[in-house]
Amino acid sequence: MVPYSIAQIGPPGIELQSTNGVIKVKVSPPEANQVQKMWIDETSFKYNLVIWENSSNAEFRSQSIFPNDIIDDLAPHTTYCFKVQATLYLDSQEGLFSPIHCVKTTHKVNDPLCATNVSILALNMKFHLHWNNQYKKRVSYNVQYLLGYLKAFYEDYSEKWLNVPGCENITDTQCNFSSIINIDGFYYLRVQAMNEYNQSCLSSEVKVDPLRTNEIGPPGLKVDVSGVLLHIQISPPGGPESKVMRDCYDLSYWILYWKHSSNNEEEVKIKMIKQTMGTVSGLTPSTLYCVKVQAFSQAYNKSSHYSKEECIKTPGDKILPLIIIATFVTALVAVLLVATPLIFALYQAYNKIKYVFFPSCQPPLNIEGFGGQLFSRPYLSTTEEPIENCSIIETIITEEVNQIDFKDYKHSKQSSRDSGNYSNDDDTSGSKTSIETLEKEIV
Repeated sequence: MVPYSIAQIGPPGIELQSTNGVIKVKVSPPEANQVQKMWIDETSFKYNLVIWENSSNAEFRSQSIFPNDIIDDLAPHTTYCFKVQATLYLDSQEGLFSPIHCVKTTHKVNDPLCATNVSILALNMKFHLHWNNQYKKRVSYNVQYLLGYLKAFYEDYSEKWLNVPGCENITDTQCNFSSIINIDGFYYLRVQAMNEYNQSCLSSEVKVDPLRTNEIGPPGLKVDVSGVLLHIQISPPGGPESKVMRDCYDLSYWILYWKHSSNNEEEVKIKMIKQTMGTVSGLTPSTLYCVKVQAFSQAYNKSSHYSKEECIKTPGDKILPLIIIATFVTALVAVLLVATPLIFALYQAYNKIKYVFFPSCQPPLNIEGFGGQLFSRPYLSTTEEPIENCSIIETIITEEVNQIDFKDYKHSKQSSRDSGNYSNDDDTSGSKTSIETLEKEIV
């Protein structure tokens, strides 16, 4: 048997005070008046308050309270009843309720000096306190905060409020208190208003649980496209320097993308990613796509507003140009393969024809020297024809001139023979025959 596990938690003590339309509640632990205690750590107790109007058709409501707390959302001049129960949250143990205590609320005096509508605006871990001023004369404000854990103790914490740095004796109706925030704790804030006569008034308190009070801002977005792939780069809310937003919230991102068209009936597609870079595939070429991104934290059940829309057009289809280029290259190669042998055959035929009909050789010089006619149309002989011996006959103008020429010619031949220039017998005999024949014709 373990006494701690079977012991019954007794009823706590409770004290009520009604003042200025609110009720102050002070709770004492279940074993406050005992010398020997089962539960040594009194701060481990949590207290559940049940409150209702003292009437026949009363509605009960329950809320958690600290050992020293204020209930301020009550109707004036109304009797309310209270009872309190102590619990051990970690052990799931519930104690007995305290005796019922009832108290009547008073009328709340609305002091125009007090700041009203105190609220918190927190975005991307930047915390601002806002309030309204209803005082018509000169007024200044001090923003004060209390570390939340101090309310878990049974001692009075009224003297442990601190001023927020930079928000002392200000005339503005807002204060940036981000400098005091630590994500590991929670805080209470209030505004103290003071007039020129040193009269002061405290506003109602507001609680700040940093990671739950803070709102997630829209992420940044950049898009790029390559082919039919859409590349998306996301900047976490708060910018790259906001490590808290990245690490504490464990952010994920919803990517919404759609085809941009005039009829606005295109289906919006959604993709979820954990990283800050993502890719969307399967896009249609030559199409305008629009993208927006939303950040969300599943752990804290929070989501941001959507980012600004970014639109980009995918490039045209590259398959058709490739097919055209491939077809052109194939046709070119085929033409070259067919044309090369044909050109070679034509070139060979051209050379044959040119050789036969337009030879490059010239008639012998000895034929040209004796005035022979040039061949104007060469021909190809099939059989060898008999060749006749021909003599060159010169027209005789006068007998006297020819005799002189003959004598000179004869004298020249004689001189050549004597000098031994013609040593060939055949040439000599041929020359003699030609001279004799020439002499006979002259005679």
